[in-house]
Amino acid sequence: MCIKRNRAAQKGLSLIELILFMLIISIALVGITQIVNLTTVASADPLREKQALAIAESLLEEIELQAFTFCDPDDPKAGTAQVAAVAPNGCTDAASVQVAAPTNSGGIETRNGVVRFDNVGDYNGYTMPNALDINGNAVDAALNNYATSVAIDFPAPGDFMRINVRVTSGATDVLLTGYRYRYAPRSIP
Repeated sequence: MCIKRNRAAQKGLSLIELILFMLIISIALVGITQIVNLTTVASADPLREKQALAIAESLLEEIELQAFTFCDPDDPKAGTAQVAAVAPNGCTDAASVQVAAPTNSGGIETRNGVVRFDNVGDYNGYTMPNALDINGNAVDAALNNYATSVAIDFPAPGDFMRINVRVTSGATDVLLTGYRYRYAPRSIP
């Protein structure tokens, strides 16, 4: 007895299988395209934040490395003062007492001029519309839209101050805070 199959083996795809395959591939491609688009749109934000953070860190370090004496370093008694006040053992005049207000000898000191800031308090209220180095030169043309501002205050009476450096560029806003302690009040640079 011989059994012959008259049916031929199925070859190819049915129309339903073909439509389901195209539907699944279409959904996958749309999902991948949306993820790539979202990633591309948001990829510049971390770069802007990193650049703003680098500018803020640089300026904060520059400020923290300045002298924090009882008096402005230009005051004749800066090396011998024992208190941050106008007194026989203090500063010569009220303008040179190292407090949160700038003590830049009548406003002639600047960050990148011939007569430079020489203590921490000089930076209070300082603003920089573009990223500049210590000599006043533009760091990079791509950093021209990064504005920087500095605010310094005494959070409590004592020998330390809080330094806030804010860098903004469009929607990016970075605030970096540091503290400077008066550990060597008669050390003149």
